[in-house]
Amino acid sequence: MTACTPQDVPPSTRSAQFDSYPEQLFDAFEIECNGPGEEFTKTGNQVFECTELLPPETTAYLILNYGGYPQDLPKSVMRMTSTKNASGYRVEAELFFNVPRKNGPSAQVPVESKALDKALGALFQAMGGSST
Repeated sequence: MTACTPQDVPPSTRSAQFDSYPEQLFDAFEIECNGPGEEFTKTGNQVFECTELLPPETTAYLILNYGGYPQDLPKSVMRMTSTKNASGYRVEAELFFNVPRKNGPSAQVPVESKALDKALGALFQAMGGSST
């Protein structure tokens, strides 16, 4: 006998609901994105990204396994998106590897991490958000 679990339901630990616009959360996100090889970008008041170069082994693996283009190296991307709704603002976080390809669109390889999910949940809660 096997147990059935829904495979198409994404984990909800990477999102939170805020009563008002969580400016302090995004300010902290920008401040933390200042290490070597990291770059912070902001698209309006809705999308915030921190990109980071990867170690050589990970870079090689992604290029070889996802048809990457060695002249445009893969990066890890942490993206936070804010959406206004009736209850305030919903913030969703994504972590993925962006693998540019010579021909065609970049591959976006999702990163699953229970430790990251737990850290994001704690961060959202500390900044006044509630899990969704």
